[in-house]
Amino acid sequence: MEKQRIYFCIDAKSFFASVECAERGLNPFETNLVVADPSRGSGAICLAISPKMKALGVKNRCRIFEIPRNIKYITALPRMKKYIEYAADIYSIYLKYIDKRDIHVYSIDESFIDATDYLKIYKKTPKEFAKMLIDEIAEKTMIPSTVGIGTNLYLAKIALDIISKKCSDRIGYLDEKLYRNLLWNHTPITDFWQVAKGIARRLEKYGIYDMQCVANCSPDRLYKEFGINAEPPYLS
Repeated sequence: MEKQRIYFCIDAKSFFASVECAERGLNPFETNLVVADPSRGSGAICLAISPKMKALGVKNRCRIFEIPRNIKYITALPRMKKYIEYAADIYSIYLKYIDKRDIHVYSIDESFIDATDYLKIYKKTPKEFAKMLIDEIAEKTMIPSTVGIGTNLYLAKIALDIISKKCSDRIGYLDEKLYRNLLWNHTPITDFWQVAKGIARRLEKYGIYDMQCVANCSPDRLYKEFGINAEPPYLS
């Protein structure tokens, strides 16, 4: 019988803003900081905002004029070269413990890791191993991270995007049973990976508003509506 695989999806929280805070020796959970170019006018998009600003209700990827006037904040000009350097530093931490073949860089601030074979090596539970990694990232780079742990890649991503936000240690876990128990009827459906507003509107035509409805829907109907995109994402 094949062993149960364990995957991590690790995200550097508010990455660009956290890097700018780190460069200034500031705590991103206590600092109001926006990464944007004010020379482009008040309609310029904020590439990132610090977690502190998110806690105040400011929306990520907002425009400068949408930030409430009563909120005082630091503005940092975007520095992509600097963000790439930090991403490389984080990747090097992964390489200390994990073979590069078990690391998939999904974006500059997010990676998938197949942690299955390393739990025995380091004598740690999945949560302990994940915490070890993000603690070292925080210590070496001052960048806070969030982790989703799952029994397949999709569940790891959903654990990151939905479950970890409710966890004080920012580490969420999902297996197939927990997914059904916790998220079967979760709304809005746009909280789920790869379900944008346009897809949600197309699902509504069939009375589909949550994942239980998706699971119970006729595959033929889904394939007719979405074609190859009806395939379940990254299940192994």
